Amino acid sequence: MIDVNVYAAGMRAAPTVRDIAAHAGVSIATVSRVLNDQEHVAPETRDLVHRAVEQLGGRGPRRRPARAGAVFVRCPYLLTDYFGLIVSSIAETLDLHGIQLVLNAGEAAQQREILPSLAGRPGVGGAIVVLPPEPGEELIALQAAGFPFVVVDPRETVPRDIAAVSAAHFAGARSLTEHLTRLGHRRIGLLAGPDNWLASSARRAGHVSALADAGVLPDPALVLPGEPTVPFGYEAARHLLDQPDRPTALLGFNDKAASGALAAAAARGLRVPEDLSIAGFDDIDLAQATSPMLTTVRQPLAEMGRTAVGLLVRLLDRHRLDALHVELATELVIRDSTGPVPAASAGR
Repeated sequence: MIDVNVYAAGMRAAPTVRDIAAHAGVSIATVSRVLNDQEHVAPETRDLVHRAVEQLGGRGPRRRPARAGAVFVRCPYLLTDYFGLIVSSIAETLDLHGIQLVLNAGEAAQQREILPSLAGRPGVGGAIVVLPPEPGEELIALQAAGFPFVVVDPRETVPRDIAAVSAAHFAGARSLTEHLTRLGHRRIGLLAGPDNWLASSARRAGHVSALADAGVLPDPALVLPGEPTVPFGYEAARHLLDQPDRPTALLGFNDKAASGALAAAAARGLRVPEDLSIAGFDDIDLAQATSPMLTTVRQPLAEMGRTAVGLLVRLLDRHRLDALHVELATELVIRDSTGPVPAASAGR
C-alpha cells in the first residue's frame, strides 16, 4: 500500500493524481488503481506509475483516513416517488451506522457543479450519487482522487472499479414483454426513456430479446424515446394509437409514462385491457392508483439505497470490494391493465 504520510521537511508537496498520470502517460483511472493496489493493471504499467511518483519527488497523493466525516448524498431531482424512496432508505441506513448525512437534492441542484470539488469538501468523507447527470469523466476523476463514493442507478456506463448499484433492467423488461407475448401480443409500442440513459438501453434490449423469442422482429416505428413523465406518456401513446395499424399493447419506461398512456387510451374510447394492454415499470404508488391498476415491474428501490450504503461503508473502512457493480433482482407484478390480445388483432 502506498505510504500516505506527509513528506519530510524540504520535500516538494505530494503530486496530484493528474500530475502522475500526465508524467507517466496513462489515464488518471489507471493511476488510481495502482495507488489503491487494485487488480487488472499490467505489471509494466504499475512500474511506470511508481517510477513517475518517484521522479516527481513524492510518495503519492495523501489518502483520507477511514470513516472521516459525513456522507454527501446527491440526488438532483424532486424527492417524490422513485427518488424519495431511494433517498429515504439511504438516510435511514446511514443513521443505523451512526453516519451523518449531507443532502443535495432538487432539480435546481442540476445546475450546480458538485463533483469536481467534492473530494476537498470539509467534513465530508464519502458520497452516494443517485442517477448522476454529470458526464462519466467527472466520476472517473472523483474516483481517481481516492474519494470513496457509490453510484445508484448510473445514467451511463461506469468503469468496473467504480461501485454502482442498479436494478436488473434487462431482466425486468424482458419479463414484462414476455408476459405480453404469452398473451398473444405482437405489435407492442415502447414508450422508452431517453436514448442516453443506461437503463433505457438495457430495458430496450430486454424487450427486443423477448420479442425475438416470440419470433417477432422489432419495429422502430413502435419505439418513442423521451423524458419518462405523464405528459410524455400521453403524447407518445397518442401518436402510436393514431397509427392505422395501432399496437395492441403499450409498455411505459416507468409507471408515470404508463399512466399517461392510460389517459390517451381513455380519450380515444379504448378499453384497457379489452382493447389495449398497458404496463409500466417501477411499481411506485401510482401503479395502484390508476384504473385499472397497472401491471408493472417492481424495482427494489429501498434495497438499492441500503445496498449503496453497505458498499460505501466498506469503502470507508478500506475493505476490498470484488463485486463493484451490483444488480438487484426485479419482480413482475401482474394487475388488471394487461390481458389477451383482442380477437380482431390476433395473429397480426
